[in-house]
Amino acid sequence: MNISQLRAFIAVVDLGSFSGAAKTTGLSQPAVTMQIQGLESDLGATLLERRYRKVELTEAGRALLPYARRVMSELEGARSEIERLSDTVGGHLELAVSTTPGQYILPRLLGSFLRAYPDASVSLRVYDSADVVERVESGEAHLGMTGARISGPKVEYEEMGTDRLLMICPHDSPLAGRSGVPLDEVVEHPFIVRETGSGTRIVFEDALRAAGIDPSDLQVVMELGTSEAIVNAVEGGMGVGVVSHWMADKALALGTVALVNAPGFPVTRPFYTVMPRGARPRAADALIGHLRREFA
Repeated sequence: MNISQLRAFIAVVDLGSFSGAAKTTGLSQPAVTMQIQGLESDLGATLLERRYRKVELTEAGRALLPYARRVMSELEGARSEIERLSDTVGGHLELAVSTTPGQYILPRLLGSFLRAYPDASVSLRVYDSADVVERVESGEAHLGMTGARISGPKVEYEEMGTDRLLMICPHDSPLAGRSGVPLDEVVEHPFIVRETGSGTRIVFEDALRAAGIDPSDLQVVMELGTSEAIVNAVEGGMGVGVVSHWMADKALALGTVALVNAPGFPVTRPFYTVMPRGARPRAADALIGHLRREFA
């Protein structure tokens, strides 16, 4: 058993395919297959079962996975400590971010970071806010960014910039174009919402509770995995939605959706950098410093 085998095994599990693991690790797909076969041979057990278009863990694979992650985390910790002894900021950063910062905020900021630190590289993956925190806690990601705080004993938060959540409706809705629409009236309309665990949904439901409205009373007709999909559904006349202004501004300018002018909206929320407690790679600290300067 060696580190390359464990790295290939974790990559296949995380990405759900040998081809995805090959792209992430920089190996060819046959080379990834050989690493997995070598690991299975060393352990005398089948770890992965290939099924149609997906890979699933066997019982032995599930038993190995937490140990493999722990080994890689310890090695990353050792690498981080060694990097701290060097003046060079380098290495690879895994970032887990929620939808809005992942699509609109970080991509435009990472270019200047990588120009400033050419020995560093970054992978950015988008999840809902709850999954972002889970991945930073587990060590799968070095840093995260979300639109809501979710309690986690192994992470710390720092506010970085702000966002505005807008309530939007179809352009021909009776809610469109009015001012001061009571929330009690708004919630009588069908709603399209983000999935449970989304920062946008958490902040929206907190705003409803602050106004004395139980989120469970909403007429939710659809849950969607991205705010962009919510905008599309509102454009299609499905109902009312709440999304970041980053997602809604274009549709509002085109007139394909309308703003709902309800009390308490727009809701201003901070973005949060999610950081693991304890030692971090030098590149992670450099990125945190870069974000502080950009958001100052």
